[in-house]
Amino acid sequence: MKISDTTSVSMPMRNLISIVFAVGIGVWAYFGVIERINKLETNKHLMLSDLEKNTEFRIKWPRGEMGSLPADSEQFMLIEDLYKSVKKLQIQQEAGMHNKVNIEFISKQLEKALSDIEELKDKARDMHYKNGSKN
Repeated sequence: MKISDTTSVSMPMRNLISIVFAVGIGVWAYFGVIERINKLETNKHLMLSDLEKNTEFRIKWPRGEMGSLPADSEQFMLIEDLYKSVKKLQIQQEAGMHNKVNIEFISKQLEKALSDIEELKDKARDMHYKNGSKN
């Protein structure tokens, strides 16, 4: 048997259609598998990228290297304002303590002055009675 480019092959049409159909199904299955592999590889790369970003975020966020949320900034401002208010109240309280000491001192001085005035009144009455004018 001699085979060349002009050799004719006789084959039933049913076999030829079956071979073409089998090749078509094989090509379709091959490209389906390739598509699935490509999809899985893409998902793997995306997941690795997300994992790296998550790891970076997890490490840097608590250190403050990635900034802060607007809510955190607002809370920091409120805390700072409260700190200033507490500082003012402490200064006022300390000033009030000095006032308390001053008020106690003045109160003692006033009590002494009142007792001295009473003594002077008593002496003046005694002098008045001794001089002979009894009313």
